[in-house]
Amino acid sequence: MKNHSFNFSVFLIFFFVLALPAQETYFPPRGNWQQKEASVYGLDLTEAVKFAMDNEYSESRDLRQAILKGFQSEPYHKILGPTKRRGGPAGLILKKGYIVAEWGDIERVDMTFSVTKSFLSTTALLALQQKFITSVNDTVADYLWDDTFEGPHNSKITWKHLLQQNSDWSGELWGSYDWADRPPSNENIDQWRARQLHEPGTYFKYNDVRVNVLAYSLLNVFRKPLPKVLKEEIMDPIGASTKWRWFGYDNSWITIDGLKIQSVSGGGHSGGGMFINTKDMARFGLLFMNNGNWDGKQLLSKSLVEEAMQSSIPNPNYGYMWWLNAQGPRQWKNIEEDIFYAAGFGGNFIIVDQKNSLVVVTRWLEPSKVEEFMQILYKNI
Repeated sequence: MKNHSFNFSVFLIFFFVLALPAQETYFPPRGNWQQKEASVYGLDLTEAVKFAMDNEYSESRDLRQAILKGFQSEPYHKILGPTKRRGGPAGLILKKGYIVAEWGDIERVDMTFSVTKSFLSTTALLALQQKFITSVNDTVADYLWDDTFEGPHNSKITWKHLLQQNSDWSGELWGSYDWADRPPSNENIDQWRARQLHEPGTYFKYNDVRVNVLAYSLLNVFRKPLPKVLKEEIMDPIGASTKWRWFGYDNSWITIDGLKIQSVSGGGHSGGGMFINTKDMARFGLLFMNNGNWDGKQLLSKSLVEEAMQSSIPNPNYGYMWWLNAQGPRQWKNIEEDIFYAAGFGGNFIIVDQKNSLVVVTRWLEPSKVEEFMQILYKNI
């Protein structure tokens, strides 16, 4: 009888534990963020944090010099927008929204380079959500008044092609030519400039000029600055600081409705792009970890977020300007395949793991070391 009573007590405890609701995601209010020990979740992040601190991006902290060196093989490359001297390694790890690890100066605003592309694609999702764009498969030419998408090739390009970087758009924008961006090293410039264009949607090419064409096109659709759109619809609702800035180039100004507006860039390849601190990057990642929902408010529809993380046909590791850890040439080995992340020059990353309720932000981690960093991190996850 005594044993039966003991077994029944254990059963009751087990039943009530199972009946308790799963711990919900914590959404930090503006200016405040609760922390928890990683051990609460059975995590030991000491080794991963030390690795991030010990493997700083090896190029100059003077980012103007790092940019010029990094893209010195590009013909006519020059700095067109603002740059900023960077800080040292910094990062945050969130579990269910709580800070469970941090390192470096997480309040410092730095350039974030191509992480900006994921912010840009978010404004495209907002344009779809608000019906400024009817369908991602619409041709962009149907939405613009000028000749940006004229011609037999460019006229076939859709919003989806631009978002997945497989449009092969051909032309010049803000004094930069599409063919001069990251040309192949095995061809001379005349050969590359005269190359045969690929059918839109069939060939992936990472290209900042075409990304800037998307930003310019979205500006024409919204008829107001994209940083203002992002601030009102995303950054303010998620409690981001007032310190982030999104720049274009000195010459990327147009007039709409009598107002002079800057068309922003999708990265810092030629200067400009998103200047932001680590904490605001983590808030942005937390929004996507929760499928566009922030503390009960659906800022981005779940279906659009899921659509943005689908592999494109020519590149299984790329969605709507988010990198995907799906099987493919860029997959991080021994890491969850459904992870997605934003990545930028110099080792800037926002990594989202929905399955494990994790967001990881790293700044100035040597890019070749990020896979090893993630493998260390996932040893006990």
